[in-house]
Amino acid sequence: MGWNALGFLISRPGVSLYLMDTYTRLLRPIFFALDPEEAHDAVLAMLGTGSQWPGFIGLFAGRKVPSASRTVAGINFPNPVGLAAGMDKNALALPAWEALGFGFAEIGTVTALPQPGNPKPRLFRYPHQQALINRFGFNNEGCEAVASRLEGLHASGRWPRIPVGINIGKSKVTPADEAHNDYLLSYKRFHGLGDYVVINVSSPNTPGLRDLQSTEALSRIIRTLRDWEGSSTRPLFVKVAPDLAEEDLVAIVRVAEQEKLAGIIATNTTLDHSSIPVGQDQIGGLSGAPVRARSLGSLRTIRSHTNLPVIACGGIGNAESARERLDAGAELLQLYTSFIYQGPGVLRRIASAV
Repeated sequence: MGWNALGFLISRPGVSLYLMDTYTRLLRPIFFALDPEEAHDAVLAMLGTGSQWPGFIGLFAGRKVPSASRTVAGINFPNPVGLAAGMDKNALALPAWEALGFGFAEIGTVTALPQPGNPKPRLFRYPHQQALINRFGFNNEGCEAVASRLEGLHASGRWPRIPVGINIGKSKVTPADEAHNDYLLSYKRFHGLGDYVVINVSSPNTPGLRDLQSTEALSRIIRTLRDWEGSSTRPLFVKVAPDLAEEDLVAIVRVAEQEKLAGIIATNTTLDHSSIPVGQDQIGGLSGAPVRARSLGSLRTIRSHTNLPVIACGGIGNAESARERLDAGAELLQLYTSFIYQGPGVLRRIASAV
């Protein structure tokens, strides 16, 4: 059977639905039998290898995600459903995310210096809550290694046709008062790569990082990047926490406007673990369905104070939760935890409804 015939067969509704459900019926039980981080690494390894043949991944991902292109911050997004940072920290599988149907993909968080992150275990599943807790601590290969990988992908001609975001954070060993220079090291190395850059000051797993959400600290980081670059060549976003008081969130909005950022990503993981049963809780950031209400509340607060573009992230796992974000004023959506639990089928269910 030729590729065209195989593609036609797989595109048939019944076959396509069967393949879309293969993840939840067959692959997820295998992955969930492994330690969560081992499963995460195994999936990335498989997708990284599969990135050599993205067309093959696309065939077995089922029907194509419906096109619903939109332009945000001057970038054209083929559909509004993207991959959130955290899944592919080191840009190991970029072509695969396009093949699976994502409308954009955000790599990272990447730090200036390579770092191993926090001790294992550091990723925990909560299937009943459709949630994860992680305390990875920005484990990544560092900006030099990741940027070199991106350059190689460009040179190979396999760069994805979807927008690519680069999420950067502070190295753990860098003192808070030197954070602006640490971000600048990463920003310089990634200059000219990717379609947009995200300043991550909201992960709960690097000590003191969330303090950089203060007006003074955040402004200093942004101005340091702008002063070096001169005129902006890539849209710059900031990613915020869902646990901020309203006045603090509004202050960040004001900074984003004053510094002419391209937009805001709302939100990162939460430290509110009230949905996790007593005796099962772990230290770290909670993602998935339990953060839905907090993330939506942050989005509404942001939208009530600015017209800057907002990328909604946190607790988006079905058509209803996606539609509520768009109705609340989000321009784009990002997934992570729901992809872990539902696989590629969640992209189609959401994109078909928005």
